[in-house]
Amino acid sequence: IVSAGDIVLDVPRMEAAVGGHPVALTPSEFQLLLHMARQPGRVFTRAQLLDALHGVAVDSYERAIDAHIKNLRRKIETDPGAPRHLQTVFGVGYRLAEAAS
Repeated sequence: IVSAGDIVLDVPRMEAAVGGHPVALTPSEFQLLLHMARQPGRVFTRAQLLDALHGVAVDSYERAIDAHIKNLRRKIETDPGAPRHLQTVFGVGYRLAEAAS
């Protein structure tokens, strides 16, 4: 089990919950969230997240990370337009807030 704030990821079961409520994630979404949850507060570049997801970072596919983040926000944020969990660090990438509450 990996947790960051009120996000809990049950790795063996590939299950996620936010605030005690189950959230259905795709395998890619789960892996991205897990990667960030293991180091909350750390800023990851798109290339680093793509590498964590596919084992390779290819410039032309970095924007695919933006789509995954957008979909994750729809699923785990109360207000995806003002995210408190998955934060954008402009010009760099994304981070999972250390103490999302």
